[in-house]
Amino acid sequence: MSWLPFAHALASRQDLPVPAWLFAWGASIVLIVSFFALSAGWREPRFEQPHSRPFAAGLSRALLSLPAQILCGAIGVFLFGFAIYAGLEGTVAPDRNFALTFIFVTCWLGFPFFSAIFGDLFRPFNPWRAIGRAVGAGFRAIAGQRAAHLAYPERLGRWPAAIGLLAVVWLEVIYGSGGAILDPHVAARAACVYTAYALAMMALFGAEEWCDRGEVFSVYFGMFGRLGIFGSRDGRLERRRPFSAATTWATVPGSAALVLASIATTSYDGASEGAFADFIETGIGWAEDIGLGVTASIRLTDTVFMLLTFAGVSLVYWLGVRGMRTVPGAPSLAKLRTGFAHTLIPIALAYLVAHYFSLFVFQEQAQFTYLLSDPLGTGTTDLFGTASSGVDYTVLTANAIWYVQVGALIVGHVLGLMLAHDRALVYWPDYRKATASQYWMLAVMVAFTCFGLYLLSVSNG
Repeated sequence: MSWLPFAHALASRQDLPVPAWLFAWGASIVLIVSFFALSAGWREPRFEQPHSRPFAAGLSRALLSLPAQILCGAIGVFLFGFAIYAGLEGTVAPDRNFALTFIFVTCWLGFPFFSAIFGDLFRPFNPWRAIGRAVGAGFRAIAGQRAAHLAYPERLGRWPAAIGLLAVVWLEVIYGSGGAILDPHVAARAACVYTAYALAMMALFGAEEWCDRGEVFSVYFGMFGRLGIFGSRDGRLERRRPFSAATTWATVPGSAALVLASIATTSYDGASEGAFADFIETGIGWAEDIGLGVTASIRLTDTVFMLLTFAGVSLVYWLGVRGMRTVPGAPSLAKLRTGFAHTLIPIALAYLVAHYFSLFVFQEQAQFTYLLSDPLGTGTTDLFGTASSGVDYTVLTANAIWYVQVGALIVGHVLGLMLAHDRALVYWPDYRKATASQYWMLAVMVAFTCFGLYLLSVSNG
């Protein structure tokens, strides 16, 4: 979050109450104990079935009715449009303009956090889906028939969303590191370009199809929504067992790349000013030596390191999957790679919480006080009498932030281990073989946990 250096620094800077290596040992022990507890007491799959309970028919009809959908869509379109307006017409100061905090904190962080609890909250408010459906309804009203869409290529799957996720993080983290800080005007113009792209894809493939497969925000937020307790099926809302909906998520090609990209981009953002700082500085020097300008050198080097982080995270997962292939009775490597991808979703969420929890708490104070009263940041409006308010950085202590970070990493990896053990029992009905296969996933979880704690300790030190 290079556009909020002051808030980010205060959100992460702390004196560690206990050496990070001790937490790493403790977290590893927790994972090992959890592993053997699962092996001993969990011998039948528990998440493969929906285990859902439908809402009352009347309540489902009310919440999924056309007026409710129109209202939610209109709210999403209005807020998104207002953010673009604030970005284009307001101040270029990133910490005083409503647009950046709304897009990159309230939405970009808020939807994953809350969708993981309650289900996919973004879908009803998705502004591009609302516009695409409205245009489609208008076409049907005029032409008397549905628009003819191209068949979405099955092999393309969620790859557009995975690549789009890397692009969004590049804009947020790397573009602003090159001397031309990500100001609200740039973000608003990028939002306009993305809107044109999203609507064009919906015109080609249909609004629902593109939102399910290619639209970055729908797919990304929907991934975390699979962990939540609420969902819909066959036109009816339901309450489901937590995490159970995640088991079918990765059947679409490109899903593994998306969740790996989420872990990698969060890792890179945390490491770029900590663990990777010296290496990045050296890379920038090399780029300048071959004749690139300062801005180009910084952006090129940062891009290379982000892609290397993605490759490294992917390699760790691939090694774990490749190791499982050695267990007798294992399915194909491709099936294992797809079948265990959903087990990384809690880890992706844990990395988000660990790296951005405090930033979210601090910046939401700004969002709902002075940014809401003076959204353009011009100093001439005070809509709700809170334009002079500030951020209370004492609402969270340094120790509290650290313990939340460590707790999030441990809980996320234990949940990932649990989902992996459950899936292993599907592929290896003999629990002893299932347990043998999970030694590899235990190694993956321990590696991700120690890596996450290392990044936090370096950036917080």
